[in-house]
Amino acid sequence: MKQYGLIGQTLAHSFSQQYFQKKFEAENVNASFTNIELPQIIDVAEFLKTAQGEGYCVTIPYKSSIITFLNELDKTAQAIQAVNVIKKISDKWLGTNTDIIGFQKSIMPLLKSHHTHALVLGTGGASKAVTYVLKQLNIPYVLVSRSMQPGSISYIDIDETILNKYQLIINCTPLGTFPNIESCPPLPYHLMNHQHLCFDLVYNPSETKMMKMAQQQGATVSNGYEMLVLQAEAAWQFWND
Repeated sequence: MKQYGLIGQTLAHSFSQQYFQKKFEAENVNASFTNIELPQIIDVAEFLKTAQGEGYCVTIPYKSSIITFLNELDKTAQAIQAVNVIKKISDKWLGTNTDIIGFQKSIMPLLKSHHTHALVLGTGGASKAVTYVLKQLNIPYVLVSRSMQPGSISYIDIDETILNKYQLIINCTPLGTFPNIESCPPLPYHLMNHQHLCFDLVYNPSETKMMKMAQQQGATVSNGYEMLVLQAEAAWQFWND
């Protein structure tokens, strides 16, 4: 039996295990999928030394830090320096990023002609995939961070002028993820309107607090479920190439 899994820090909210188990049953694939919770990046490094599985998904907070312990990256992972899927080839670990595929295919049908500038909330591994896609689509973006990192603005900087220009808002943070469903990015939601598109990469719950508050102002909203399905199918193809 082939073995696959998900590597992350806290995986109680994860969709991957259930998704792949159902997929294996439906397609009569002799394989298993296991959640592997590892508290620190050093634990990830130790796990990879003896891991017997054919491939693994990688999630928060290891999408960037795991790169140090891989042998090779494909072109997309190398370009954005973030990995969400790995596979073993001849005792070497190869990394890729299927978030790019998932995000691009799910965001494009929602874009309107006035979505010419984007606010990207968060600066972690997920945001790297999102900004890569925005560059491909020629959509200028600004990163928003609580920690005032170089090249980003803070949430308190977001005012009416900024929201009038940046009408595409993408949440790449875990804020609002189950069980912390009452949390959300600290945005001035009252300044949003029907021109805004709020895309939340969070998928559990299906309607996040961010989505609810934006929708109350007339904004179009979407969660990250379709993106997740698309990236999972791309991961499966990567493992079986």
